[in-house]
Order: sequence, then structure tokens, then C-alpha cells
Amino acid sequence: MFMEQLIEKYFRPGRLPHIWCPGCANGIITGALVKAIYRTGLDKDNIAVVSGIGCSSRASGYLDFNTVHSAHGRALPFATGIKLAAPQMTVIVITGDGDAAAIGGNHFIHAARRNIDLTVLLYNNNTYGMTGGQYSPLTPTNSKASTAPYGTVDRPFDLAALARGAGATFAARGSAFHAPMLVDLILSGIRHKGFSLVEAVASCPISYGRQNKLGDAPAMLKWQRDHAVPAAAYEKLNDEQKADKFPIGVLHQADAPEYTEEYAKIIARARKEGGH
Repeated sequence: MFMEQLIEKYFRPGRLPHIWCPGCANGIITGALVKAIYRTGLDKDNIAVVSGIGCSSRASGYLDFNTVHSAHGRALPFATGIKLAAPQMTVIVITGDGDAAAIGGNHFIHAARRNIDLTVLLYNNNTYGMTGGQYSPLTPTNSKASTAPYGTVDRPFDLAALARGAGATFAARGSAFHAPMLVDLILSGIRHKGFSLVEAVASCPISYGRQNKLGDAPAMLKWQRDHAVPAAAYEKLNDEQKADKFPIGVLHQADAPEYTEEYAKIIARARKEGGH
């Protein structure tokens, strides 16, 4: 009954059922998002959800907030404009591994560098699922894709490390299998003052799973269960043990000046010195 109430409260009438493929983890991740928002107690009219283009980005069309379904890779510039124009709003960006880390990669690092108060929820399904299964900047090395039928030689980004290196003050990773933890991580990201990345390890049994013979949707979720390690325990593993594992939890958290607050100081200074 609780989820039915959340659907009634936070989803647009008549937009469900969704168009995601059977077994896609995007529904789990979107459910985690609305559960986290519910726990904030925020008025949904004070929340903006911005998405780019891709499987995950379709979620903004289902959600009953102030929403923008923007251009490919451009969700963060749109979100930055909203946050600067209305700093009091909670702005959440829904994006995918291709949308944010490839065509939107430059916007990603600069939003992190500015430490603007945005929460980026990145659905990482390791592929361009919507457009045919091409490999993305987060596709694991040696994985097959429609653009790498014999396996990709590219090394994937550690997006949490990239965000931290660029200046983000909060970075976390969860998975669709560990859904309750994912809710907590999204909630922490929303509450954090500054740029927050929450990478949600998803599963795409159609475009990615089939090409790499990973089994059906339950098998892919079980893979997440068996290969995810809490961050503190992960740090104690040696390099060989880390090879087929990934850390989940809060990976980085720090304090730094927030961009819109610093920008407001510049506006006040300009008005004072300009005599206005």
C-alpha cells in the first residue's frame, strides 16, 4: 500500500505503466528516488527534476514535480540555470552513463568543480541501452557491445573518483539490488549542501546482458549482490580481491563553499560597489 500511495503522490496520472524493458532496473532506482524524496518531507512544488536523453532520462516524464526533459548530455547546464535562478529549490538530475559521462562529461566535471548544490542520480547500466547497446564510458573493459562486437579495450571511468577529483563534495555508489541502501544514499545526497553524485549500478538484461551472456534480470541482480562490497570493507581488500568487486556506500564527503551562495555574494558586492 505504501508504494501505491507514493505512486499517487509523486507520479503523473496516466503515465504508467512505463516503457522500460522487462527486467530493467530503472524502475527500482526511480522507486528509490521517490522514497528518498518522501523522507525529506519537501513539498514537491519546491523540487525540480531535470533529465537528459536515454533510458533513465525517461523517468522525468513519469514524475510529478517541476520537470525538464532536456537535450542529450545537457541536463547539468539546465539544472545549473534552474538552481541559479531559484536557489531555494531542490534540484535533482536524472542521467545515465552515456548521457553524463560521454557527451555530457565536460558539463559533469565543471558542475562538480563549481560545487553547485545539485544531486545527480546516475543510472549506470554500462551501455547505451535506448539506442542499440553501444559501449559507454562506464562499460567494463572486454565487454561486448554493438560498437565493440569483439569486446572493448577502453578502460571505464570510476565516476565517483572522477567527481571527487573534479571537486564534488559528495560521492556515493549503490545498486539496484541493495535498494534500501540506495534510498539512504539518495537521501544523503539531497541533504548534502554542494554537488552530490549518487551512482546507481543498474542492470540492462536486453542491450547489455544479452550481448555479454549475463543471464536474465534476476541473475544480473544477483551479480550485484555477489560483487558489491561496503566501502570500508572494500578498502581492506588487496588489488587481486578488488579486481571483480566494486565498493558501495558513501565514498567521499567534504565541506566546501556552495556555488549559488558564493554567487549571491558577488551580486551583493556588485550592487554595493555599483551604488545600486
